[in-house]
Amino acid sequence: MPAFSLSRLPQIIFGAGRFKETADLVASFGMRALVVTGAHSLQCTIHWHSLTEALKQSGISWEHITVAGEPSPAFVDQAVRDLREARIEVVLGVGGGSVLDGAKAIAGLLRVDHSVMDYLEGVGPELPYQGPALPFIAAPTTAGTGSEATKNAVLSQPGKQGFKKSFRHELLVPRYAVVDPELLATCPPELIAANGMDALTQLIESYVSLKANPFTDALAWSGIEAARDGLLPWYEQGGAQSRNMAYAALLSGITLAQVGLGSVHGLASPLGAFFPIPHGVVCGTLVAAASEINIRALQSREPEHPALIKYARLGELLTRNEYSNTIVACNALIKILTDWTERLSLPPLRNYGVTTADVEHIVKHSRGSSMKTNPIVLTDEEVGEILQMRL
Repeated sequence: MPAFSLSRLPQIIFGAGRFKETADLVASFGMRALVVTGAHSLQCTIHWHSLTEALKQSGISWEHITVAGEPSPAFVDQAVRDLREARIEVVLGVGGGSVLDGAKAIAGLLRVDHSVMDYLEGVGPELPYQGPALPFIAAPTTAGTGSEATKNAVLSQPGKQGFKKSFRHELLVPRYAVVDPELLATCPPELIAANGMDALTQLIESYVSLKANPFTDALAWSGIEAARDGLLPWYEQGGAQSRNMAYAALLSGITLAQVGLGSVHGLASPLGAFFPIPHGVVCGTLVAAASEINIRALQSREPEHPALIKYARLGELLTRNEYSNTIVACNALIKILTDWTERLSLPPLRNYGVTTADVEHIVKHSRGSSMKTNPIVLTDEEVGEILQMRL
Protein backbone atom coordinates (compact mmCIF):
# COMPACT_ATOMS: atom_id res chain seq x y z
CA MET A 1 0.00 0.00 0.00
CA PRO A 2 1.61 3.32 -1.05
CA ALA A 3 1.83 6.23 1.38
CA PHE A 4 -0.61 9.11 0.90
CA SER A 5 -2.01 12.07 2.76
CA LEU A 6 -5.37 13.85 2.71
CA SER A 7 -6.03 17.55 2.75
CA ARG A 8 -8.91 19.14 4.65
CA LEU A 9 -12.50 18.17 3.84
CA PRO A 10 -15.79 19.83 4.80
CA GLN A 11 -18.26 18.23 7.16
CA ILE A 12 -20.70 16.63 4.73
CA ILE A 13 -24.48 16.60 5.18
CA PHE A 14 -26.04 14.55 2.38
CA GLY A 15 -29.59 13.48 1.63
CA ALA A 16 -33.04 14.57 0.45
CA GLY A 17 -34.51 17.22 2.72
CA ARG A 18 -31.24 18.02 4.51
CA PHE A 19 -31.23 21.64 3.22
CA LYS A 20 -33.74 22.46 5.97
CA GLU A 21 -30.86 22.10 8.47
CA THR A 22 -28.96 24.99 6.88
CA ALA A 23 -30.30 27.81 9.08
CA ASP A 24 -29.17 25.99 12.22
CA LEU A 25 -25.71 25.54 10.70
CA VAL A 26 -25.53 29.26 9.91
CA ALA A 27 -26.58 30.10 13.46
CA SER A 28 -23.76 27.97 14.85
CA PHE A 29 -21.29 30.53 13.45
CA GLY A 30 -23.10 33.80 14.15
CA MET A 31 -26.25 35.84 13.73
CA ARG A 32 -25.08 38.01 10.81
CA ALA A 33 -24.83 36.21 7.48
CA LEU A 34 -24.08 36.83 3.83
CA VAL A 35 -26.23 34.70 1.50
CA VAL A 36 -24.88 34.30 -2.05
CA THR A 37 -27.11 32.82 -4.77
CA GLY A 38 -27.54 32.78 -8.54
CA ALA A 39 -29.45 35.55 -10.24
CA HIS A 40 -32.95 34.08 -10.37
CA SER A 41 -33.72 30.37 -10.21
CA LEU A 42 -33.38 29.65 -6.48
CA GLN A 43 -35.55 32.64 -5.54
CA CYS A 44 -38.40 31.12 -7.57
CA THR A 45 -38.44 27.90 -5.55
CA ILE A 46 -39.92 26.84 -2.25
CA HIS A 47 -36.38 26.30 -0.98
CA TRP A 48 -35.68 30.06 -0.93
CA HIS A 49 -38.86 30.77 1.03
CA SER A 50 -38.07 27.96 3.48
CA LEU A 51 -34.50 29.18 3.96
CA THR A 52 -35.38 32.82 4.57
CA GLU A 53 -38.20 31.89 6.98
CA ALA A 54 -35.84 29.61 8.90
CA LEU A 55 -33.19 32.34 9.09
CA LYS A 56 -35.79 34.79 10.41
CA GLN A 57 -37.02 32.31 13.03
CA SER A 58 -33.42 31.78 14.15
CA GLY A 59 -32.97 35.53 14.59
CA ILE A 60 -30.37 35.73 11.84
CA SER A 61 -30.05 38.89 9.78
CA TRP A 62 -28.45 38.69 6.36
CA GLU A 63 -27.21 40.46 3.29
CA HIS A 64 -28.00 38.91 -0.10
CA ILE A 65 -25.95 39.18 -3.28
CA THR A 66 -26.24 37.30 -6.56
CA VAL A 67 -23.67 35.89 -8.98
CA ALA A 68 -24.58 35.97 -12.68
CA GLY A 69 -22.25 33.82 -14.76
CA GLU A 70 -18.69 32.93 -13.82
CA PRO A 71 -17.37 35.30 -11.13
CA SER A 72 -14.55 37.68 -12.06
CA PRO A 73 -11.85 39.11 -9.78
CA ALA A 74 -13.47 42.54 -10.17
CA PHE A 75 -16.83 41.17 -8.98
CA VAL A 76 -15.25 39.59 -5.91
CA ASP A 77 -13.26 42.71 -5.00
CA GLN A 78 -16.33 44.95 -5.39
CA ALA A 79 -18.47 42.64 -3.24
CA VAL A 80 -15.79 42.67 -0.52
CA ARG A 81 -15.61 46.48 -0.60
CA ASP A 82 -19.40 46.75 -0.38
CA LEU A 83 -19.68 44.29 2.52
CA ARG A 84 -16.54 44.94 4.54
CA GLU A 85 -18.41 47.08 7.11
CA ALA A 86 -21.49 44.83 7.21
CA ARG A 87 -20.22 42.79 10.21
CA ILE A 88 -20.68 39.50 8.34
CA GLU A 89 -19.87 36.45 10.52
CA VAL A 90 -20.65 33.58 8.15
CA VAL A 91 -21.12 33.14 4.39
CA LEU A 92 -23.72 30.78 2.87
CA GLY A 93 -23.50 29.97 -0.84
CA VAL A 94 -26.52 28.30 -2.49
CA GLY A 95 -26.18 27.69 -6.21
CA GLY A 96 -24.08 26.18 -8.97
CA GLY A 97 -20.30 26.06 -9.13
CA SER A 98 -19.93 29.73 -10.09
CA VAL A 99 -22.02 30.84 -7.11
CA LEU A 100 -20.09 28.64 -4.70
CA ASP A 101 -16.72 29.78 -6.09
CA GLY A 102 -17.72 33.45 -5.81
CA ALA A 103 -19.04 32.99 -2.27
CA LYS A 104 -15.92 31.07 -1.27
CA ALA A 105 -13.62 33.82 -2.51
CA ILE A 106 -15.65 36.53 -0.72
CA ALA A 107 -15.57 34.52 2.53
CA GLY A 108 -11.81 34.36 2.20
CA LEU A 109 -11.36 38.11 1.73
CA LEU A 110 -13.86 39.90 3.99
CA ARG A 111 -11.29 40.02 6.81
CA VAL A 112 -8.25 40.52 4.53
CA ASP A 113 -6.92 43.82 3.14
CA HIS A 114 -5.88 42.53 -0.27
CA SER A 115 -7.36 42.22 -3.73
CA VAL A 116 -8.07 38.65 -4.83
CA MET A 117 -5.64 39.36 -7.69
CA ASP A 118 -2.83 39.22 -5.13
CA TYR A 119 -3.58 35.54 -4.50
CA LEU A 120 -4.60 34.10 -7.90
CA GLU A 121 -2.27 31.39 -9.17
CA GLY A 122 -0.36 32.29 -12.30
CA VAL A 123 -1.23 36.00 -12.28
CA GLY A 124 -0.12 38.86 -10.05
CA PRO A 125 2.27 38.51 -7.10
CA GLU A 126 0.81 35.18 -5.85
CA LEU A 127 1.10 36.25 -2.20
CA PRO A 128 0.83 33.45 0.38
CA TYR A 129 -2.73 33.51 1.73
CA GLN A 130 -2.81 33.49 5.54
CA GLY A 131 -6.47 34.26 6.22
CA PRO A 132 -8.48 34.66 8.27
CA ALA A 133 -11.39 33.31 6.24
CA LEU A 134 -14.98 33.56 7.43
CA PRO A 135 -16.84 30.26 7.95
CA PHE A 136 -18.35 29.19 4.63
CA ILE A 137 -21.30 26.83 4.09
CA ALA A 138 -21.85 25.48 0.56
CA ALA A 139 -25.14 24.09 -0.75
CA PRO A 140 -24.95 23.10 -4.44
CA THR A 141 -28.01 23.34 -6.69
CA THR A 142 -26.30 21.64 -9.64
CA ALA A 143 -24.32 18.38 -9.91
CA GLY A 144 -21.05 19.32 -11.56
CA THR A 145 -18.00 21.10 -10.20
CA GLY A 146 -17.91 19.63 -6.70
CA SER A 147 -16.92 23.09 -5.42
CA GLU A 148 -18.68 22.27 -2.16
CA ALA A 149 -15.76 19.96 -1.30
CA THR A 150 -12.73 21.90 -2.57
CA LYS A 151 -10.34 24.66 -1.52
CA ASN A 152 -10.54 26.26 -4.99
CA ALA A 153 -12.42 29.39 -6.00
CA VAL A 154 -12.14 29.61 -9.80
CA LEU A 155 -12.39 33.16 -11.17
CA SER A 156 -12.53 34.25 -14.80
CA GLN A 157 -11.39 37.31 -16.68
CA PRO A 158 -12.89 36.78 -20.14
CA GLY A 159 -11.35 37.97 -23.42
CA LYS A 160 -8.42 37.29 -25.74
CA GLN A 161 -5.99 38.33 -23.01
CA GLY A 162 -8.15 36.83 -20.29
CA PHE A 163 -7.55 34.05 -17.81
CA LYS A 164 -9.35 31.53 -15.67
CA LYS A 165 -7.43 30.94 -12.45
CA SER A 166 -7.89 29.67 -8.90
CA PHE A 167 -7.75 31.40 -5.52
CA ARG A 168 -6.72 28.31 -3.61
CA HIS A 169 -6.08 27.57 0.08
CA GLU A 170 -7.18 25.03 2.67
CA LEU A 171 -8.66 27.85 4.77
CA LEU A 172 -11.22 28.30 1.97
CA VAL A 173 -12.61 24.74 2.29
CA PRO A 174 -16.29 24.99 3.32
CA ARG A 175 -17.02 24.16 6.96
CA TYR A 176 -20.15 22.34 5.79
CA ALA A 177 -21.21 20.92 2.43
CA VAL A 178 -25.00 20.56 2.44
CA VAL A 179 -25.82 18.29 -0.50
CA ASP A 180 -29.59 17.92 -0.89
CA PRO A 181 -30.68 16.26 -4.18
CA GLU A 182 -34.05 18.03 -3.89
CA LEU A 183 -32.26 21.31 -4.70
CA LEU A 184 -31.41 19.85 -8.12
CA ALA A 185 -35.03 19.21 -9.10
CA THR A 186 -35.32 22.23 -11.41
CA CYS A 187 -32.09 21.65 -13.38
CA PRO A 188 -32.83 21.88 -17.13
CA PRO A 189 -31.54 19.05 -19.38
CA GLU A 190 -28.70 21.11 -20.89
CA LEU A 191 -27.31 21.84 -17.41
CA ILE A 192 -27.72 18.20 -16.36
CA ALA A 193 -25.68 17.17 -19.41
CA ALA A 194 -22.86 19.70 -19.11
CA ASN A 195 -22.51 19.59 -15.33
CA GLY A 196 -22.85 15.83 -15.23
CA MET A 197 -20.06 15.35 -17.75
CA ASP A 198 -17.92 17.80 -15.76
CA ALA A 199 -18.35 15.60 -12.69
CA LEU A 200 -17.68 12.42 -14.67
CA THR A 201 -14.57 13.97 -16.23
CA GLN A 202 -13.28 15.01 -12.81
CA LEU A 203 -13.77 11.48 -11.52
CA ILE A 204 -12.03 9.90 -14.51
CA GLU A 205 -9.13 12.37 -14.46
CA SER A 206 -8.55 11.99 -10.72
CA TYR A 207 -8.75 8.17 -11.06
CA VAL A 208 -5.89 8.13 -13.61
CA SER A 209 -4.03 11.11 -12.07
CA LEU A 210 -0.30 10.76 -11.42
CA LYS A 211 -1.11 11.49 -7.74
CA ALA A 212 -3.97 8.98 -7.42
CA ASN A 213 -3.95 6.77 -4.33
CA PRO A 214 -6.09 3.87 -3.04
CA PHE A 215 -8.31 6.22 -1.02
CA THR A 216 -9.16 8.50 -3.95
CA ASP A 217 -9.42 5.52 -6.31
CA ALA A 218 -12.16 4.02 -4.12
CA LEU A 219 -14.08 7.29 -4.06
CA ALA A 220 -13.65 7.91 -7.79
CA TRP A 221 -14.81 4.37 -8.60
CA SER A 222 -17.93 4.80 -6.48
CA GLY A 223 -18.64 8.18 -8.09
CA ILE A 224 -18.24 6.81 -11.61
CA GLU A 225 -20.64 3.96 -10.78
CA ALA A 226 -23.18 6.53 -9.62
CA ALA A 227 -22.69 8.62 -12.77
CA ARG A 228 -23.06 5.51 -14.94
CA ASP A 229 -26.37 4.69 -13.26
CA GLY A 230 -27.68 8.23 -12.95
CA LEU A 231 -26.57 10.65 -15.63
CA LEU A 232 -28.37 9.44 -18.75
CA PRO A 233 -31.60 8.43 -16.92
CA TRP A 234 -31.73 11.86 -15.21
CA TYR A 235 -31.06 13.68 -18.49
CA GLU A 236 -33.54 11.65 -20.50
CA GLN A 237 -36.28 11.01 -17.94
CA GLY A 238 -35.73 13.44 -15.03
CA GLY A 239 -36.82 12.34 -11.59
CA ALA A 240 -35.04 10.83 -8.65
CA GLN A 241 -31.72 10.08 -10.38
CA SER A 242 -30.51 13.51 -9.29
CA ARG A 243 -29.36 11.88 -6.06
CA ASN A 244 -26.86 9.70 -7.96
CA MET A 245 -25.37 12.74 -9.70
CA ALA A 246 -25.36 14.85 -6.52
CA TYR A 247 -23.32 12.05 -4.94
CA ALA A 248 -21.03 11.71 -7.99
CA ALA A 249 -20.35 15.45 -8.12
CA LEU A 250 -19.56 15.57 -4.40
CA LEU A 251 -17.05 12.72 -4.76
CA SER A 252 -15.54 14.36 -7.84
CA GLY A 253 -14.84 17.47 -5.77
CA ILE A 254 -13.21 15.43 -3.03
CA THR A 255 -10.98 13.46 -5.41
CA LEU A 256 -9.90 16.41 -7.56
CA ALA A 257 -9.00 18.37 -4.42
CA GLN A 258 -6.77 15.53 -3.26
CA VAL A 259 -4.99 14.36 -6.44
CA GLY A 260 -5.62 16.86 -9.24
CA LEU A 261 -7.02 16.49 -12.75
CA GLY A 262 -5.74 16.10 -16.31
CA SER A 263 -5.64 17.36 -19.87
CA VAL A 264 -9.36 18.16 -20.19
CA HIS A 265 -9.18 20.64 -17.33
CA GLY A 266 -5.81 21.87 -18.58
CA LEU A 267 -7.60 22.89 -21.77
CA ALA A 268 -10.74 24.10 -19.99
CA SER A 269 -8.83 26.99 -18.45
CA PRO A 270 -7.81 28.80 -21.67
CA LEU A 271 -10.97 27.76 -23.52
CA GLY A 272 -13.15 29.22 -20.76
CA ALA A 273 -11.10 32.41 -20.65
CA PHE A 274 -10.83 33.06 -24.40
CA PHE A 275 -14.28 31.91 -25.53
CA PRO A 276 -17.80 32.06 -24.02
CA ILE A 277 -17.96 28.32 -23.40
CA PRO A 278 -19.58 26.95 -20.23
CA HIS A 279 -17.08 24.92 -18.23
CA GLY A 280 -19.19 21.78 -18.22
CA VAL A 281 -19.59 21.89 -22.00
CA VAL A 282 -15.81 22.03 -22.42
CA CYS A 283 -15.38 18.97 -20.22
CA GLY A 284 -18.19 17.00 -21.80
CA THR A 285 -17.17 17.70 -25.35
CA LEU A 286 -13.47 16.91 -24.79
CA VAL A 287 -13.42 13.94 -22.41
CA ALA A 288 -13.71 11.22 -25.06
CA ALA A 289 -11.07 12.80 -27.32
CA ALA A 290 -8.70 13.46 -24.41
CA SER A 291 -9.06 9.89 -23.16
CA GLU A 292 -8.32 8.56 -26.65
CA ILE A 293 -5.17 10.67 -26.99
CA ASN A 294 -3.97 9.74 -23.48
CA ILE A 295 -4.51 6.04 -24.17
CA ARG A 296 -2.75 6.23 -27.53
CA ALA A 297 0.24 8.06 -26.00
CA LEU A 298 0.48 5.57 -23.14
CA GLN A 299 0.30 2.58 -25.48
CA SER A 300 3.02 4.11 -27.67
CA ARG A 301 5.48 5.45 -25.10
CA GLU A 302 4.68 3.87 -21.71
CA PRO A 303 2.81 0.59 -22.36
CA GLU A 304 3.46 -0.65 -18.80
CA HIS A 305 2.00 2.50 -17.18
CA PRO A 306 -0.65 1.61 -14.55
CA ALA A 307 -3.04 4.22 -15.96
CA LEU A 308 -3.58 1.99 -19.01
CA ILE A 309 -4.99 -0.75 -16.78
CA LYS A 310 -7.14 1.86 -15.07
CA TYR A 311 -8.54 3.08 -18.40
CA ALA A 312 -9.34 -0.53 -19.26
CA ARG A 313 -11.13 -1.04 -15.94
CA LEU A 314 -13.16 2.12 -16.59
CA GLY A 315 -14.18 0.68 -19.96
CA GLU A 316 -15.52 -2.42 -18.21
CA LEU A 317 -17.21 -0.40 -15.48
CA LEU A 318 -19.07 1.97 -17.80
CA THR A 319 -20.10 -0.71 -20.32
CA ARG A 320 -20.83 -3.37 -17.68
CA ASN A 321 -18.83 -5.87 -19.73
CA GLU A 322 -15.60 -7.84 -19.44
CA TYR A 323 -13.08 -7.76 -22.30
CA SER A 324 -10.38 -10.09 -23.49
CA ASN A 325 -7.53 -7.61 -23.17
CA THR A 326 -6.59 -4.04 -22.24
CA ILE A 327 -6.69 -2.69 -25.79
CA VAL A 328 -10.26 -3.88 -26.39
CA ALA A 329 -11.40 -2.52 -23.01
CA CYS A 330 -9.78 0.89 -23.67
CA ASN A 331 -11.48 1.05 -27.07
CA ALA A 332 -14.80 0.29 -25.36
CA LEU A 333 -14.20 3.20 -22.97
CA ILE A 334 -13.55 5.63 -25.83
CA LYS A 335 -16.64 4.37 -27.66
CA ILE A 336 -19.02 4.78 -24.72
CA LEU A 337 -17.68 8.24 -23.83
CA THR A 338 -18.18 9.27 -27.46
CA ASP A 339 -21.68 7.82 -27.40
CA TRP A 340 -22.56 9.74 -24.21
CA THR A 341 -21.25 12.98 -25.75
CA GLU A 342 -23.69 12.51 -28.63
CA ARG A 343 -26.65 11.37 -26.52
CA LEU A 344 -26.19 14.36 -24.22
CA SER A 345 -26.06 16.71 -27.25
CA LEU A 346 -22.82 18.35 -26.17
CA PRO A 347 -21.87 20.82 -28.92
CA PRO A 348 -18.48 20.98 -30.68
CA LEU A 349 -16.06 23.82 -29.99
CA ARG A 350 -16.80 25.54 -33.31
CA ASN A 351 -20.26 26.42 -31.97
CA TYR A 352 -18.49 28.86 -29.64
CA GLY A 353 -16.21 30.38 -32.27
CA VAL A 354 -13.13 28.17 -31.84
CA THR A 355 -11.29 27.57 -35.14
CA THR A 356 -8.15 25.81 -36.28
CA ALA A 357 -6.33 29.15 -36.17
CA ASP A 358 -6.95 29.32 -32.39
CA VAL A 359 -5.48 25.91 -31.53
CA GLU A 360 -1.85 27.02 -31.10
CA HIS A 361 -2.84 29.89 -28.76
CA ILE A 362 -5.04 27.59 -26.65
CA VAL A 363 -2.38 24.89 -26.39
CA LYS A 364 0.22 27.50 -25.34
CA HIS A 365 -1.94 28.44 -22.34
CA SER A 366 -2.97 24.92 -21.33
CA ARG A 367 0.06 23.95 -19.24
CA GLY A 368 -1.40 24.88 -15.84
CA SER A 369 -1.67 22.78 -12.69
CA SER A 370 -4.25 20.33 -14.09
CA MET A 371 -1.97 19.29 -16.96
CA LYS A 372 0.79 18.42 -14.46
CA THR A 373 -1.18 15.44 -13.09
CA ASN A 374 -2.22 14.05 -16.49
CA PRO A 375 -1.06 10.40 -16.56
CA ILE A 376 1.43 11.12 -19.35
CA VAL A 377 3.09 14.30 -20.61
CA LEU A 378 1.43 15.09 -23.93
CA THR A 379 3.22 16.90 -26.74
CA ASP A 380 1.82 20.18 -28.04
CA GLU A 381 0.77 18.29 -31.17
CA GLU A 382 -1.19 15.76 -29.10
CA VAL A 383 -2.91 18.49 -27.05
CA GLY A 384 -3.77 20.26 -30.28
CA GLU A 385 -5.20 17.04 -31.71
CA ILE A 386 -7.65 16.84 -28.78
CA LEU A 387 -9.00 20.23 -29.82
CA GLN A 388 -9.03 19.39 -33.53
CA MET A 389 -11.10 16.27 -32.85
CA ARG A 390 -13.88 18.43 -31.35
CA LEU A 391 -13.86 21.48 -33.62
